[in-house]
Amino acid sequence: MPTKKAQATHGARGASTASTRPANRRADAQRNRANILAGTVTAIRKNPDASVADIAAEAGVGRMTLYGHFQTRAELIEAALVESLARGEEVLEGVSLDGDPAEAFQRLVASSWQLVDQSRALLAAAQKELPAARIREMHESAEARMRGLLLRGQREGFFRADLPVSWLLTTTHVVMNGAAEEVRTGRLDADDAPWFIDAILLPAFAPSAAGEGDA
Repeated sequence: MPTKKAQATHGARGASTASTRPANRRADAQRNRANILAGTVTAIRKNPDASVADIAAEAGVGRMTLYGHFQTRAELIEAALVESLARGEEVLEGVSLDGDPAEAFQRLVASSWQLVDQSRALLAAAQKELPAARIREMHESAEARMRGLLLRGQREGFFRADLPVSWLLTTTHVVMNGAAEEVRTGRLDADDAPWFIDAILLPAFAPSAAGEGDA
């Protein structure tokens, strides 16, 4: 018959084993989720109409495993875009917006463009699956950063003040998305896009020679 000491040791081992199982399952679930999100980005880049089965295959998981994390394709694409934007936010936080607003604008456009270029296929898929209001909501942090810079530029006379900052933001989005489409179709090299974007936006945002800043 086992001694009390042996029973206690066995009991402790059993409890330890039981406690590690949920931890291992959580770790496996986290790895699977990360693989699924990474696989989503890759699959959508290869084929914007990639199915759930395509994404699961790219992630190296079964469809049932994928559905255990995300019930629909729209939910999956939304989660992948949220994660992509979160990583992008870390990059943009490191962009200095001090000094000359026009130069800061160029730095922010260059960094923002890299993120747009990397995620343009995912964003295009999200635009088909998600409401426009949800996509705009997910971009609020990046938009707030650009809005703050444009407002400072208006106050300091670097950017025109006869137009609301909301219109300057909209124009920026349109031009950057247009550049992404040109790159997608092969009419523009991705490395040249920031120069083209600046060449349009900086002159458009500059105060007029007549001094419209008095408005």
